Amino acid sequence: MADNLRVCLIGCGRAGMIHARSYAGSVREAELIAMCDPMEENLRLAQEEIPVKFAYTDYRDVMANDEIDAVVVVTPTQFHRDIVVAAAKAKKHVFCEKPMASSAQECDDMIAACRENGVKLQMGFMRRFDKSFRRGKELIDAGAVGDVAMLKSNTYGPSEPKEWMYDVRKNQGPIGEVCSHDFDIVRWYAGAEAISIHAIGNNTRSPQVKERWPEYYDSCTAMIEFANGVLGVVTGAQYVQYGYDARTEILGTKGIVKVGSQRANDVELVTSDRQIKVDSMDSWRTLFKDAYVAEANAFVQAINEDTEPMVTGHDGKMALLLVNAGVQSILEHRPVEIPAE
Repeated sequence: MADNLRVCLIGCGRAGMIHARSYAGSVREAELIAMCDPMEENLRLAQEEIPVKFAYTDYRDVMANDEIDAVVVVTPTQFHRDIVVAAAKAKKHVFCEKPMASSAQECDDMIAACRENGVKLQMGFMRRFDKSFRRGKELIDAGAVGDVAMLKSNTYGPSEPKEWMYDVRKNQGPIGEVCSHDFDIVRWYAGAEAISIHAIGNNTRSPQVKERWPEYYDSCTAMIEFANGVLGVVTGAQYVQYGYDARTEILGTKGIVKVGSQRANDVELVTSDRQIKVDSMDSWRTLFKDAYVAEANAFVQAINEDTEPMVTGHDGKMALLLVNAGVQSILEHRPVEIPAE
């Protein structure tokens, strides 16, 4: 391998370009030398912003290039399994965005391929690299709130749903789109695996699609029981419009930790009509900008030092099991047990 880890981005959409910008200048001991996207327009726009040595429309061509040491996979979920397995067989390290795959079997295929070929596999749960969320974990581990009893985590996003999001049997709805990170965080904070989930969803902000897509939901609540007795509550919503909102509470036997804020800054405006006004967070891209860079640096460090990535394929699989069981619970209107590993 060259002095710097040579990286190819596979998937040059909105989320993919966040990673491209990180590797273009903020990640130590790594450089972005290639991009791949089947949509030629996406590839063209990406190269206009960040010129790279190689450009591909077929991921299989990436695997044949020996100059590429690692890939960052930011494609639609249904393509993750084949791309990651192909990268592993080509001896390329893998960073894969969430959700990890479409099924537990696909996750197992990805984990096995990377293990058998001696390459690293890190999942894209960037909240674990955010300073506030990491501080929450440190306080738990230090016993600052005693034993953890209950966890509450929410993600509410402002974006209007795209047409493809209304078929929740294919795309999973907010449980998959916005709550994957919450499931990972509460599992991380609980320090145990989930054994059951009961989720409820409802369409509150897109009534015009109820007739065509009766199963679509834009708001959901999931109650989770962990093997060690910790209780979890995860809530998610799309199209809230007031801004991006991601927060977590850790209730212990001796206190509570509150992680995250909906505020964009620490400025308050108080007016003569006795109203207090603050700026709200506009986007996950703003809130977690530094966390994306930190997780990329951690990926490179794990490769260079031959250590276990901080967020493993197993972590990705367990979050996916919660997503899939949550969707099943919503559609079948019942609690669902999580299969044991």
